[in-house]
Amino acid sequence: MDNNAQVISRLYQGDEDFKRVRQLLVETYSNTPVGFNWEVRRWDGWRYYDKESEWDSARNKTVHLWENDKGRLVGVVHQEGAGFIHIQIDPDYRFIEESMITWAEMNLAVVNKNKRRQISFFVHGDDSYRGKLLEKLGYQNTGENDLTRRLRFKDVDIPSPNIADGYTMRTIHPDAIDDSRRIAELLNKAFNRNFHTAEEYYNFARYAPCYREGLDRAAVTLDGSFAAYVGVPYNDNNNYGVIEPVCTHPEHQREGLARSLILAALHQLKRVGATEVLVGTGEGMAANRLYESIGFAEVCKSSRWGKYF
Repeated sequence: MDNNAQVISRLYQGDEDFKRVRQLLVETYSNTPVGFNWEVRRWDGWRYYDKESEWDSARNKTVHLWENDKGRLVGVVHQEGAGFIHIQIDPDYRFIEESMITWAEMNLAVVNKNKRRQISFFVHGDDSYRGKLLEKLGYQNTGENDLTRRLRFKDVDIPSPNIADGYTMRTIHPDAIDDSRRIAELLNKAFNRNFHTAEEYYNFARYAPCYREGLDRAAVTLDGSFAAYVGVPYNDNNNYGVIEPVCTHPEHQREGLARSLILAALHQLKRVGATEVLVGTGEGMAANRLYESIGFAEVCKSSRWGKYF
């Protein structure tokens, strides 16, 4: 790509731009390494996993778009939490990344408790281009890493799931607010949080393009409560599934519930046409052993690079 090609930038303008960013992620999945850009489940969740279904236009200021001279979207910069910035880009237009970083520094940096501005970006493990660019601009690798794992059905035989005694396994009813409430309660308990609400899942199930009824699964106790839950979004444009989230109530751990739910989900993903499945984790997390035992292989390590100024 000619580095002198005309590219213009503008602010995000709502749900029509959401669709265009999503299409960019679909189009670049096949010509970039796994984990280079977001998978669509993460983008769908950024928009729809929220207690409000209507878009908050105040968030438009946190997303910036770059388009070529034909009006095609070629790059996006946005935050996921204050000061944590992500770049989604067509690999033919990497020459605009410095301008994307500069825009983010001017508009998305946060002020820390020491009254200094700070910002960070994520760098794919094989991406020396962005790493060198950030280093030139004064960034340092923080040593915080995320992993992406992938299972290809052609490479792995998936065992049949066996749910532990005292539990049953079923799919989620997306129109049942009680199921959404049970998921929120489980997420809060499993991850020691207090902010998840029933409306988050309810809106995601109704509106997110990657939601596919019949894939999400829960392990249910005799009293009807959820002991474990596995979310299973599906991208039918690129034929891959995603395992996210995975959680087990602290009182029901060590029963193999998450493993059984994942195995059941994998069988169903294969039936609907998936060729591969992705899962993301933090480096050093105990969950990595579970995914490795099922057949998920590490394909990407992304590191966070930060800057104070």
